[in-house]
Amino acid sequence: MQEIKLKDEYIKLGQALKAANLVESGVMAKMVIKDGLVKVNSRVETQRGKKLVDGDVVSFDGETIIIIK
Repeated sequence: MQEIKLKDEYIKLGQALKAANLVESGVMAKMVIKDGLVKVNSRVETQRGKKLVDGDVVSFDGETIIIIK
């Protein structure tokens, strides 16, 4: 499990995937999110701009990211 520490009030889903090195680019993030391969708090999320806040849990490709403040 990886942790991403918030610098602001939130981080967008696509940015979080990039920050955790789970995707190589914003384009790749957009594709995997659009294809329904990413879950936020156990629900499939298809919005790349979804705002993640403290406590949110992201799952993708067998990896888990937790957002912390």
